[in-house]
Amino acid sequence: MFTGLIEEIGEITAVEPVGDSLRLTVRGPLVTADAHHGDSIQVSGVCLTVIGQGDGSFTADVMEQSIRMSTLGALRVGDRVNLERAARVDSRLGGHIVQGHVDGTATLLSATPHDNWRVLRFSLDPEHAPLLVDKGSVTLSGVSLTVSSIADPEDPEPWFEVSLIPETLTATVLGALEPGDRVNLETDILARHVARMLRFGGEPTIQTEGAHA
Repeated sequence: MFTGLIEEIGEITAVEPVGDSLRLTVRGPLVTADAHHGDSIQVSGVCLTVIGQGDGSFTADVMEQSIRMSTLGALRVGDRVNLERAARVDSRLGGHIVQGHVDGTATLLSATPHDNWRVLRFSLDPEHAPLLVDKGSVTLSGVSLTVSSIADPEDPEPWFEVSLIPETLTATVLGALEPGDRVNLETDILARHVARMLRFGGEPTIQTEGAHA
């Protein structure tokens, strides 16, 4: 699990095709300071497993499904990525519960600057539209954010907006986005569970016995 609070911006130093997967090497001195083989690090929102580390960098494999559903397959040497280590159980949850299991991607439609923040509007796949709500949580390229506005359900081309404060603009790769760029999208886990239950009629399918007062 992660919190969506980015610890540092890393840099891709190697991309190696391995069959239908990729092996990425990422420079991130902070997140590798205490990294070990088998640890989880989210790379722009995708949870990856460390298979090698040293000299401020780590290596991880990206499976075919992750390549298909995220932006990782388009990464090139020199690209910058958001990095976060897995959350400790004794740490504060400053963002929200982030799994690192992306639902897909969203494309930046527009970026509107204001005095102290920037509003980003993204396209939204109709499949994901029911899982986002105004003032609800969303994860974009690993960053925990709040939906500041969203299209009406009747809108034929769904969209949503997030408002980025200066800290987010400088401490993550979201500040460098231009219209047409894609980000990895992870909807809130609670929304996904509710949507799944509704598909089964809204009732639990497993009955359990418990103590009664």
